[in-house]
Amino acid sequence: MGRPRVTEGLSREEAARRLGEYGANVVAQERRTPVWRRVLQQLRDPLIVVLLVAAVLTLATGDLPDAAVILLVITVNTAVGVVQEVRAERAVAALSALSAPAACVVRDGAECSVPAADVVPGDLVLLGEGDIVPADGTVLDAALLLVDESALTGESVPVEKTAAGDGAPGTVAADTVAAGTVVVRGRGRVQITGTGAHSALGRIAALMGTAPGLTPLQRRLARFGRALAAVTVALCAVVLALGLVRGQPVELMVVAAISLAVAAVPESLPAVITLALALGARRMADRHAIVRRLPAVETLGSVTVLATDKTGTLTEGRMAAEKLWTPQGEATVTGTGYAPEGRVTRDGRTVTASDAPDLAALLRAAMLCNDAALEPPPDDDTPWRGMGDPTEAALLTAGARLGLDRSALESELPRVSEVPFESARKRMTTVHRTPGGGLRIVCKGAPEAVLRPTVLTDTPDLLSQAAARAEELARGGYRVLAVASRDHQGPQPQGPDTWETGLSLLGLVGILDPPRDTSRTTVAACERAGITPVLITGDHPLTARAVAARSGIVARADEVTTGERIRQGTAGELTALRVYARTTPEQKLDIVQAWRTAGQVVAMTGDGVNDGPALRRADIGVAMGQRGTEVARQAADLVLADDNLATVVAAVEEGRRVYANVRRFLLYALSGGTAEILVMLLGPFFGMPLPLLPAQILWINLLTHGLPGVALGAEPVAPGVMRHPPRPPEESVLGAGLWPRILAMGAFVGAVTLVTGVWALETDRPWQSLMFLVLGATQLGVALGSRARPGSLANPFLLVAVATALALQVAGVYLPPLRALLGTEPLPPTDLVIAFALSGLGHVVMWAQRRLTDTSSSAAGLTCVRRAPRRRPGRVRRVGRGGR
Repeated sequence: MGRPRVTEGLSREEAARRLGEYGANVVAQERRTPVWRRVLQQLRDPLIVVLLVAAVLTLATGDLPDAAVILLVITVNTAVGVVQEVRAERAVAALSALSAPAACVVRDGAECSVPAADVVPGDLVLLGEGDIVPADGTVLDAALLLVDESALTGESVPVEKTAAGDGAPGTVAADTVAAGTVVVRGRGRVQITGTGAHSALGRIAALMGTAPGLTPLQRRLARFGRALAAVTVALCAVVLALGLVRGQPVELMVVAAISLAVAAVPESLPAVITLALALGARRMADRHAIVRRLPAVETLGSVTVLATDKTGTLTEGRMAAEKLWTPQGEATVTGTGYAPEGRVTRDGRTVTASDAPDLAALLRAAMLCNDAALEPPPDDDTPWRGMGDPTEAALLTAGARLGLDRSALESELPRVSEVPFESARKRMTTVHRTPGGGLRIVCKGAPEAVLRPTVLTDTPDLLSQAAARAEELARGGYRVLAVASRDHQGPQPQGPDTWETGLSLLGLVGILDPPRDTSRTTVAACERAGITPVLITGDHPLTARAVAARSGIVARADEVTTGERIRQGTAGELTALRVYARTTPEQKLDIVQAWRTAGQVVAMTGDGVNDGPALRRADIGVAMGQRGTEVARQAADLVLADDNLATVVAAVEEGRRVYANVRRFLLYALSGGTAEILVMLLGPFFGMPLPLLPAQILWINLLTHGLPGVALGAEPVAPGVMRHPPRPPEESVLGAGLWPRILAMGAFVGAVTLVTGVWALETDRPWQSLMFLVLGATQLGVALGSRARPGSLANPFLLVAVATALALQVAGVYLPPLRALLGTEPLPPTDLVIAFALSGLGHVVMWAQRRLTDTSSSAAGLTCVRRAPRRRPGRVRRVGRGGR
């Protein structure tokens, strides 16, 4: 028994009272972070804290110039990070036009338009084609009401809605609508039952309360910062104690200890990271990807698992008629979107309506028994649009690609009557007047509803053949429609009960949401890079498996599970699976968390409301900007403004470039710091009480860690970076052999400097000035040897930075004001040539070391690529424990 009909709606006074009681119909959004809080978040970085301490100590010793330089680095780093976050927030806000701005309600018996935020429980809302449902509600009246629920459920096919009590037996929630879904056909009246936090959108938003944690790079740098701070304090204490034992003035040794602390800390590292991330964000913006949080750029480079949604992410988010079957044979329809451009091929050749009369008859009938329409684009940059039921729009597109004209068909065979589609009957029938005055009856619907002897007059063998082919297509992930017709020349049939009898089968049409053109190449690129792709969707298991196979996500039968099996606990180990179907938002959370618990770095892509919680829980969430819902965009770290999944692979490459440049800078900066420490510690044993003055150390540090160090952060991506496996998530930023390389280069630069000092001391040369020049110039040679693409002009900024730093280093020996500041002496030309020659050794040794390392890495990467396709998904967890 249905509910009583509501006609008057609420009174304006009652609506205002309920608005005060229940609150506005909005999902609680994240509070906008104030600028001062953003600044504090930037300053909490461990290395920034070390620099702040160094700045305070430098100020305490009265060294204002060096304190100013350190504070300038901190200020620039903080400003760049804050500006990028604010820009990203504004860019995402500009994509927020998909939420329902207004709703048509009945108040005091009259229709009126109110902001969607003012809709309250009990309101009577009128829905029409194209409307976004403003809140959860119960359907009171429905006329061919079809609602797209893909944003909530992942289902590509729209759902028919009926009035309460009128649905077919067994239908689930056929008489309810949910906030955020879209009406694609028909009209209806809905009584609102849940708004704001009590709606479907609100319940899903509640799952996204967890704040994003630290990224892999942030965790690595936090560990590195703590270790470096401890080592720095210990070294300062050692240097201070040794100096005091030798009888050096306390003030001088305190300054020397602070200078060593600044030398040991790569103060340009925050600037290098920020520059690398900002450049990555800019490159990605050029590719229509909006970075909401700068660290997200690097996080993609750490990804070991790419969990992707189906509808609108791997697929185009539309329906396409791809397979045609008639008793005479089969054909395939190709093309993109709803545009009429495309082909129909049979046996490898293109056919037209005149070449294939059986296909023409099938698609003519499908175009006549159809309520959808195709809207041509207003300009060259806008695609064709399907208006109405996407399934019917797909049939129109297929007919157009065979060369049929819908307008000409309707003029030739005008519709005179119809029996609309109903979920109980699972078919639709239309009646058309023929030019000769007779009638043509066309019926389309589910195979089980059409392939019946009571409907068709065809032989049992043909019906069995058609049913078998329909089942094959369904197993392949297609939604199958059967089409039949007959011409009636006698008196008009008495009524609808006689229209759907005596028909002849024209054929079958296989319809699906096709994978994007870039899906297979994107998945293949992930496999080559050692990233495991998995599919998580709310759609049917057969559809999910078919899309996964067509996209290149290979999954055996035992690697596909459903949300029901996960709920019952019979799905097995979640990380041993590749395809997850019929999942709820809560189960998507569980799946993402299972991979993360297994030690993986998970990137989740999606566009629906149901993807929001998983996007937030993943290490990095990637949302679609055009088709994506507001909930998905707000939950994501990265928004793809053009909805191109291939951009994710480019982002992974960008993230790996950022991380490689951070490690490149650490190798360069820490090897220089190691050399300075060795010179200061070992120099006294070779007859040099104070090998370098504090001002000289700070000058070298300023020049080498300044422009050249920052320029290293702009190095291009190294060739073959996407042929290497992802780095283990728990690996230290100095892991994978970087520590030995730092110590080796530091020892070499330190040895060259000490040998130069001993030689100059023995030959009565200005040994301190020569050591000062050699130490700085050799480190600059190391910078040139660190380039990702030596011999090219890929990063001219580095060449200019090194040349500038070298000129300033030489000026420190020859310009009187700098000589007075640094305590240096001018060198004869021969000594200057010797210093330059020795600095070239730094370039040669660094270049050779990098070549050896790159050769080893390439061999390891090739092994990974060859083995990746044979890797069992259940064993991918070992990556997180260094198992690769």
